[in-house]
Amino acid sequence: MTTIRVGSAPDSWGVWFPDDPQQTPYTRFLDEVAASGYEWIELGPYGYLPTDPAQLSDELAARGLKLSAGTVFEHLHQSTSRGDDAWNSVWKQIEDVAKLTAAVGGKHVVVIPEMWRDPATGEVLENRDLTPDQWAAKTGGMNELGKAMFETYGVRAQYHPHADSHVDTEENVYRFLDGTDGAHVNLCLDTGHISYCGGDNIAIIRRAPERIGYLHLKQVDPEVRAKVEAEDLPFGEAVKLGAMIEPPHGIPDMPPLLAEVEKLGIDVFAIVEQDMYPCEVDAPLPIAQRTRNYLGSCGVPSVTFR
Repeated sequence: MTTIRVGSAPDSWGVWFPDDPQQTPYTRFLDEVAASGYEWIELGPYGYLPTDPAQLSDELAARGLKLSAGTVFEHLHQSTSRGDDAWNSVWKQIEDVAKLTAAVGGKHVVVIPEMWRDPATGEVLENRDLTPDQWAAKTGGMNELGKAMFETYGVRAQYHPHADSHVDTEENVYRFLDGTDGAHVNLCLDTGHISYCGGDNIAIIRRAPERIGYLHLKQVDPEVRAKVEAEDLPFGEAVKLGAMIEPPHGIPDMPPLLAEVEKLGIDVFAIVEQDMYPCEVDAPLPIAQRTRNYLGSCGVPSVTFR
């Protein structure tokens, strides 16, 4: 029997950074996510929520919340061997996040590829295509990191394709999956980023059902996506234009996607993420409440909020 455990994340409250005056204070985020009817959350950027495990556990328990995962970024394609600067900088992030995640009961770390252009300014930071050697460094490095984080902290690596990164399109998702080992790293299927990059979420699920380890649920406004594609806009600018839209007003269509996941026979987290940075502090709560109600009405029996 499949269980799709739906939660939410700081991202849906416009949180992209550990500390930013434009963002909702963490106590308000926790209060509002609980008021929206969710029980599961993610850490968001490390340092936004308390990093002391005892304090974080108390904050979660006071609101009936539980942690599904932490998040880190990687640039392993810049690595040449385990122990070099790129490896060490990624592992340092993972140690901090995995240690905190595990200490408060989380079982997953979502790993996101760093972007090849700055999301805010659009500045191109490196070539948007990887060489074969860089692909090998990224996939081989992720296998090693996934193995190390599970053996050290007991958390599973779930890899998150991302717009304006090197693992973005459906083709590149398959290339990443073909180069990695499901024993050590699987896929955080972010439905919004896949659709934003022109991919087919259901096709990915059907091609690699055994690699679906985690989900981020979001939708994309097709009109904004068309503008992004026509003008080659950076992701940050696209978000400000409303690229990630409240369901059910965008793509992909959620009921058939959730029904496809239901066929897998797995227990999987599906965390709602609607990129909203920056946003007014009063905007997220009603959206979160409507989104929860919508997902509960999709007619997929395995969807639960516990």
